[in-house]
Amino acid sequence: MPKRYKVWDAADYLNSPEDIALYLEDIMEDEDPELLLSALGDVIRASKNISELSRKTGISRETLYKSLTENGNLRYSNLVSVLHSLELRLTVKPLRRTR
Repeated sequence: MPKRYKVWDAADYLNSPEDIALYLEDIMEDEDPELLLSALGDVIRASKNISELSRKTGISRETLYKSLTENGNLRYSNLVSVLHSLELRLTVKPLRRTR
């Protein structure tokens, strides 16, 4: 009998603001804008209620989906709105330096 595998989806494991913050922090270490868009898509899917997220942010569902595609253009104001609705904020830290 062949083995069955479930496709791994990060959204299944993003259950709290702390989980989401750690996930996005790790993703941002890569400095790849497309990877960040993909990760934000995971975060939005993890919210399980895109309509509620749309209502909280004032961003239409269509705009949320489109802005997180490969060719999307996520505006900073939309990013901040999404993060705030998920009880998160964007912060900046100095790069780690090795001597």
